[in-house]
Amino acid sequence: MPLQNRVLATGEITAHPARGLFMGNRGVLHDAHRRLGSARWRHKAWIICVLKWKDWHREPMTPGAYTELFFLDEAVALAAGHRPCALCRRAAYNAYRAAAAFTRPAPELDARLHAERAIPRHFAQRRHESDIAALPDGAILLDGTPKLVLGTTLRPVWPAAYGPPGPRPVRGTVTVLTPPTSLAALAKGYRPVLHPSAT
Repeated sequence: MPLQNRVLATGEITAHPARGLFMGNRGVLHDAHRRLGSARWRHKAWIICVLKWKDWHREPMTPGAYTELFFLDEAVALAAGHRPCALCRRAAYNAYRAAAAFTRPAPELDARLHAERAIPRHFAQRRHESDIAALPDGAILLDGTPKLVLGTTLRPVWPAAYGPPGPRPVRGTVTVLTPPTSLAALAKGYRPVLHPSAT
């Protein structure tokens, strides 16, 4: 039975057998029986990590250790409010910060992202509105089902893959999941790693 450690673009954490391309964490969210409680974060440094780093090995949801979370790909992780890890993904972290034009220390970046993504005391994801024409590739919007913006298309985001492309409207206001800082990075050239089903 899969553990409840798969993060969707909507920020929900669900049980799903697919593990995707990236891992991350938000602190210790599980109990001794590897079950999630009501908390969906314990700190503000929500990171996106590689699945394999040096010779490190972890047993998912080890009691007392941070909760390993998994994402379909980097666009989904960004939409859920995470940012590249400065340890295992240093080049991506530097590229993200440069594209977002953020020069302050990492804790200040995390505080800024947290204010953009989280509704305090509700463990819910904050969303915002945007003109669809202004959204960069890699952004994820909510239109009944989360959808990835890619060129002139929108692709449904499913837990294990992207769905077939549909046309992207040329105008209109939409609800966006990707936080503003990550949107700014995408607009200025940051290229998230996408699941192969996106293309």
